[in-house]
Amino acid sequence: MPTRYYLRLPDPALARGNEPSLSFRSESAEGFAEELQAALRTPALFERWKALQEDPDEVDPALGATDPAATVSGEQSDLDVLLVATTSVPGGVFKQRLRWLAGTHWQLHDIKSA
Repeated sequence: MPTRYYLRLPDPALARGNEPSLSFRSESAEGFAEELQAALRTPALFERWKALQEDPDEVDPALGATDPAATVSGEQSDLDVLLVATTSVPGGVFKQRLRWLAGTHWQLHDIKSA
């Protein structure tokens, strides 16, 4: 069952993960939404992260869960970026993807059934 996540990037310029090859590259709300949506729909971000691991073959395949129907919208609100993601990707996997993309520079405001 899909879940809707309401997120805030309080300082979009800082919304970058620890590993540059996995981090957000966008500067706009629409760009952040597109990158997060791709990270949920396709295994590309997971595969890049997996390749960085000491023993990629030992990585739990469940961490690579995707949702081809995931949607993410973004809007600029003053200096913040607000994102709404709707996905069936498990919550722990969803949060891990956000940490890869934005590091600790994101806030989860609400979660609802979609």
